[in-house]
Amino acid sequence: MQKLYLLVPLAPLFGALIAGLLGRFIGPVWSHRATISLVFVALIASIIIFMDVLDGNVFNGSVYTWLVTGNTTFEIGFLIDQLSATMMVIVSLVSLMVHIYTIGYMKGDPGYQRFFSYISLFTFSMMMLVMSNNFLQLFFGWEAVGLVSYLLIGFWYTRPTAIYANMKAFLVNRVGDFGFLLGIALVLMHFGSLDYATVFAQAPNMANETVELIPGMSWLVITVICILLFIGAMGKSAQFPLHVWLPDSMEGPTPISALIHAATMVTAGIFMVARMSPLFELSDTALSTILVVGGITTLFMALVAVVQNDIKRVVAYSTLSQLGYMTVALGASAYSAAIFHLMTHAFFKAVLFLGAGSVIIAMHHEQNMLKMGGLKKYLPITYWTMFVAAVASAGVPGFSGFFSKDAIIEAVAFVDIPGGGFAYFCVLTTVFVTALYTFRLIFMTFHGEPRMDTHTKEHLHESPWVVTVPLVILAIPTVGAGWFIGPMVFGDYFGDAIHVLPHHDAIEKLGAEFTGIGGMMVHALSTAPFWLSVAGIATAWFLYTVRTDIPGKIKSRCGPIHTLLDRKYYIDELYSWLFARGTRALGTGLWKYGDVKIIDGFFVNGTARVVAWTAMLVRRFQTGYIYHYAFTMIVGIFAILTLWLY
Repeated sequence: MQKLYLLVPLAPLFGALIAGLLGRFIGPVWSHRATISLVFVALIASIIIFMDVLDGNVFNGSVYTWLVTGNTTFEIGFLIDQLSATMMVIVSLVSLMVHIYTIGYMKGDPGYQRFFSYISLFTFSMMMLVMSNNFLQLFFGWEAVGLVSYLLIGFWYTRPTAIYANMKAFLVNRVGDFGFLLGIALVLMHFGSLDYATVFAQAPNMANETVELIPGMSWLVITVICILLFIGAMGKSAQFPLHVWLPDSMEGPTPISALIHAATMVTAGIFMVARMSPLFELSDTALSTILVVGGITTLFMALVAVVQNDIKRVVAYSTLSQLGYMTVALGASAYSAAIFHLMTHAFFKAVLFLGAGSVIIAMHHEQNMLKMGGLKKYLPITYWTMFVAAVASAGVPGFSGFFSKDAIIEAVAFVDIPGGGFAYFCVLTTVFVTALYTFRLIFMTFHGEPRMDTHTKEHLHESPWVVTVPLVILAIPTVGAGWFIGPMVFGDYFGDAIHVLPHHDAIEKLGAEFTGIGGMMVHALSTAPFWLSVAGIATAWFLYTVRTDIPGKIKSRCGPIHTLLDRKYYIDELYSWLFARGTRALGTGLWKYGDVKIIDGFFVNGTARVVAWTAMLVRRFQTGYIYHYAFTMIVGIFAILTLWLY
């Protein structure tokens, strides 16, 4: 079985090497055949491993030792348990669908082979991350997915907007990764090991150990470590205020939006916090911080999605909001609910992203929903798969999103640590907003009168099968994945992979009221989330199919609010002014004063002037007259004797 573990990450790595190094020789067809076949191998291996884990066979061991320094060993190893096996299946399945979809979406692109190489390399990096059993390998996978996402976002490198977007993503993630690296360094310093099992075993004994970050102010070591690790998650999972990179990353090709922003890279932070549950459970301060950050991200990013007209950006801000749901669940110690929502979200959000790409193909790469409308009869498969995904995203009972979101909302209601009330308000209010912006996308794109130009309308047709088949396949778990909520959330599915202290166990309290998926759906009919979802769908239907003039009136009467949302709360402008402009001002100041005046002016030119002045002074004594030299010698002897006698 251990050889099978190695096959999961190495298969997509080999595919990346084949497409990247040999792509120009074997051509585009064999490039995608090689990468798709090897990702399929990784999926089959992941499913076999998953079934083996369900039989109770958990593995935690080293593959090889990379470095030994003193008493510290740095190893590459795998931890194969319920949590990692679940992530392996999700990542490999979504990656396979994206690979197949890419054949149709990237057809004719001059970087076709390069793109397949990148997405296979990304799959390898993500597998190394989720399978790691130590912080060293976790950090390797963490940075590798960040690097490949930089390459993918800026794939069309001739576009200035793509270059700006990938640089922005790279820099913002470096901020989070700096905190993440400091957290890992503190783990090594205080625990003496980077191995998960060793660190988790020692954690309870370290619960009361303190450190002075500022003289006179003591912090719990566990709290500092957890907050630093969470800063890394804020960058990777795009949580406020490190969320600004994700919407701009839509400049990359649509397949990467589904791969990176649905099931893999952005969920790495969620996975990491769940994996570190034995540490986070020891710090209420860290959990409160997670609750508040997740709550802000959930509600405020959903509000921005309501005013977006770019179809991909609507889905991008939806991703931010849904990641906020997962983060709130982590803060509520509902780790199983967070991972469950990660799974359901992976499927319905991948459908929405890939469906948006199908629309963009049909519209000749037009992304503005104001220029769409009436596409239902031209793109029936795309429409119905996206409709299913929209229903799931809105949390309609029976679909996957309902079960995972409802579990999170109900679990947060049991939270009794600071920030719980605020987080509950945010996740509950966002139910209405989610339904509104999701069905706003559906109604503006597929319903009403066509708003595109005549040429585009005449050439509208359904996307090729390589685009629609992945949509249909992913739509199946979009409907049914939520039916596994019983064992995955309320059962003992995750076993020892997730650790929750008794006084934090909101899921246990919620599970006492769980009566099956049927009972959960019936109960939902009398709860606020259901009616908020219905109200959001009804509002979107009324505003965008019946009274289409009202949104314009609302926009004109609520101009400042609309502008605030359209400019994303001016956070980009703030960062540009504070950091970008501030950095330029600092650089200019260091150049003008540090370089020109101090280094060049004082040290370089000043030294030259001193040497010149000294030479000029000495030259006056180098006259060639003996009596001048004798006089100089007498003065020198006199000065030396004076200093010596003194």
